[in-house]
Amino acid sequence: MKLEGRGVGAGSAPLVIAEMSGNHNQSLERALEIVDAAAQSGAHTLKIQTYTAETMTIDVGEREFFISDEKSLWKGESLFDLYKKAYTPWEWHKAIFDRAKKHKMLAFSTPFDKTAVDFLENLNVPCYKIASFENTDLPLIKYVAATGKPMIISTGMATFAELDETVEAARAAGCNDLVLLKCTSTYPSTPDDSNILTIPEMRARYGCEIGISDHTMGIGVSVAAVALGATVIEKHFTLQRADGGVDSAFSMEPQEMAQLVIETERAWQAMGRIQDGPTEKEKSSLVFRRSLYVVADIKAGEKLTPANVRAIRPGLGIAPKFYDEVMGKTAKRDIARGTPLTHDLIG
Repeated sequence: MKLEGRGVGAGSAPLVIAEMSGNHNQSLERALEIVDAAAQSGAHTLKIQTYTAETMTIDVGEREFFISDEKSLWKGESLFDLYKKAYTPWEWHKAIFDRAKKHKMLAFSTPFDKTAVDFLENLNVPCYKIASFENTDLPLIKYVAATGKPMIISTGMATFAELDETVEAARAAGCNDLVLLKCTSTYPSTPDDSNILTIPEMRARYGCEIGISDHTMGIGVSVAAVALGATVIEKHFTLQRADGGVDSAFSMEPQEMAQLVIETERAWQAMGRIQDGPTEKEKSSLVFRRSLYVVADIKAGEKLTPANVRAIRPGLGIAPKFYDEVMGKTAKRDIARGTPLTHDLIG
């Protein structure tokens, strides 16, 4: 598939998405600096999120609307207040997208309801992302799919049965270009909870491009995911984690993003193809393999022994696998030390 002319798939280096999320800390100037830094780090794509607190939840500060989980980064926040703090003002979207286009970066967003889709359609975004927590919202998925634009769907928490419904709904509603991202919806997540062996299973099951939305720290999980066939990598991105922000604790800094881009491309290059025998560049090295050489002068009629024949470099003599076969045979003529042993020299 292609996104704005850029290939997505095994024939192209992994598409790296820098997710700004709420790391702008309610400053448009900072948001634009994040776009600049993402471009300079080599990320191919800039993604934001399109919602308001009102489109995400209702203003209730207790019970299930209040985050009390001790392990949560957002403990002590109501959902409404968290989203109010994290949302990207809609009037900023065009400026952010325009800055990304200036850098020749693909820019798009995650809508969380139909009004967000309508708004983004007016901005002519090239594709859409569905977040993990919305991957079972089939009405939203159908509405996005009906735009006919490529869809990227994170699969955090979803069972295969749920994903079957999600993929079927997207395709039936008009989505022809689909990417699923293996995702673990914990923040941050850990390598041992990433289960990236699921990636080839997802590719076989759904017949589409598979990537990873990676919430772990560092680049190791993403690099390993590429080796398993991931063609899209999404990572949260910020200028400095120390600056704070709703998602800063598990976001990449610019130098880390630059390393991610480099190493995931190296992983993709390294996959290559199933190789049998030397590559073209290796063929010139074949001469340096071990082979059987005469290591002490041998007179005609003298027997070959471990004292006068050894397997050494280079590789112009008989292969070492014939060592036992030639031991005890006699030389047909005088053989000088340093001569590669060949079958015509022995009887």
